[in-house]
Amino acid sequence: MARQDRLWRDERAIEGLPIRLVIALVVGVASLAVMMNTIQGLGALGVSELDVQPSPDVVEPGTQEVNVTVVDSGGDAVANATVVAKSGSARLSGVTTAETGADGTATLTIDPQLGPNRVEGTVELDVKPPSDSYADRRGNTDILVVS
Repeated sequence: MARQDRLWRDERAIEGLPIRLVIALVVGVASLAVMMNTIQGLGALGVSELDVQPSPDVVEPGTQEVNVTVVDSGGDAVANATVVAKSGSARLSGVTTAETGADGTATLTIDPQLGPNRVEGTVELDVKPPSDSYADRRGNTDILVVS
């Protein structure tokens, strides 16, 4: 009985309790933050990366039409995406845009020109996705311009 009485009378035992509660609270909040980041990251897993398939993908300098099909990571055509053609190492007089139809294809009229002493260059293609379920973060297929 003497041991139990000493335990109940020892006022130092309560001294460690507040710091333990603070540590438990900090660990709990940190764990909650990690879980919330994981849950938010799961939504990004449903995002499909877009790419383009230009036809033809090799052209000569001068005005011409190019059909560009926008596809998702599964190879399916994507409607209502905006395709943007801009100068790469081949020059365009400006930026050209077109929106894909139901078949996922957009027709762009481009007029690429090569610089002096250049025998080839590229026209860059970007995609503005139609919704948040798509993304265009990686580089797309370029159009090769060869004289």
